[in-house]
Amino acid sequence: MKQFTDEEKLNILSDLISMKSVNENEIEVANYLKNLFLDYDIDSTIIPVTDTRVNLVAEIGSGHPVIGISGHMDVVSAGDENEWVSDPFTLTERNGKLYGRGTNDMKAGLVNLVLVMIELKENNELINGTVRFMATTGEEVGGAGSKKLYEEGYMADVEYLWVAEPSHDTIIYSHKGSLNLKVTSKGESAHSSMPHLGRNAINPLMAYLLELDRKLNNDDRVNDVLGQLVMSTTLFNAGNQVNSVPEKAIAEINVRTIPEFDNDEVIALFKKTAETYSKNGAQIDVDVTMSLPSVFTSGKSNMVNLAKSIGRKHLGFDIDLKGSPGATDASNLLRDKGVDFPFMMFGPGETKMAHKTNEYVYKDYYFAFFDIYKDLILELTRK
Repeated sequence: MKQFTDEEKLNILSDLISMKSVNENEIEVANYLKNLFLDYDIDSTIIPVTDTRVNLVAEIGSGHPVIGISGHMDVVSAGDENEWVSDPFTLTERNGKLYGRGTNDMKAGLVNLVLVMIELKENNELINGTVRFMATTGEEVGGAGSKKLYEEGYMADVEYLWVAEPSHDTIIYSHKGSLNLKVTSKGESAHSSMPHLGRNAINPLMAYLLELDRKLNNDDRVNDVLGQLVMSTTLFNAGNQVNSVPEKAIAEINVRTIPEFDNDEVIALFKKTAETYSKNGAQIDVDVTMSLPSVFTSGKSNMVNLAKSIGRKHLGFDIDLKGSPGATDASNLLRDKGVDFPFMMFGPGETKMAHKTNEYVYKDYYFAFFDIYKDLILELTRK
């Protein structure tokens, strides 16, 4: 009977943390996991997404129910590595915490999913149903990996989905969408002593952004679970030197959307407002660089109920049930699923630790979620 030891679980996580899959290089993680699956006669498929980025899909069992389990292989930059207490790409244990870039977001969850599948297969414990593992590329920037999986039909027959993002004390069953826009204002350069001979690209763009900020952030539509839409202008670049009127200004905006004020409506408003400004002498163009719709499910499913009770058993505290302002790969994976589809985000780690310097996951929670995932799969496939 195969049973991974705590040491094996730590060693495999350590191997993955050492792989610098920083917004790229997921292929190294995918090849490692593919070889690990192969050691236990589990077939897996590497799916190219770009010339340098890939997804990995593996499956055990057959028939229904089809359980989708997912996590991303990329991590964000470690930032200034001198600010870390230990090497961000070396798994380091201190005071019951496992430190390293990606421990929390979300290689701990990813490893748990893989090892649970292996044990289920090796021990012939999966009597009914199919478990489909979907490891994605590019979740941190754009969601290209999950979009590819959706387009190629990997979610078509899935009846349950959970994403192992960090949220050890809360099951997330709905979350906001995420929309990125790049807005370019074009003018005409001139010497700053003679601005009338040019057109300052900054001025109309500032007015445009402030108008949209007022419209979007003051909109009174509210989702009972997710709250209101939020718009943030996060990048602004213009000009070449202080004594020249800038001929171009570019701003980038992130909008966290809700079902009542969705991505399509926001995009239409940005473009319509740009047309109005352009008719009045400005030249403003809008490009959509990312559009992930909100995920809105009821949270009322046997999967969520089981996860709450199993989580309580292994973690020793009650599990909350909430919506989230952040987005996950579920935005793409659930594009054609309804409000009653059984979905959750639930995994080892804390949401607040994502992307932070000195990122960590509690070792006890890392081990506990292995048992949670295994018990959950067995309960969902029990006849």
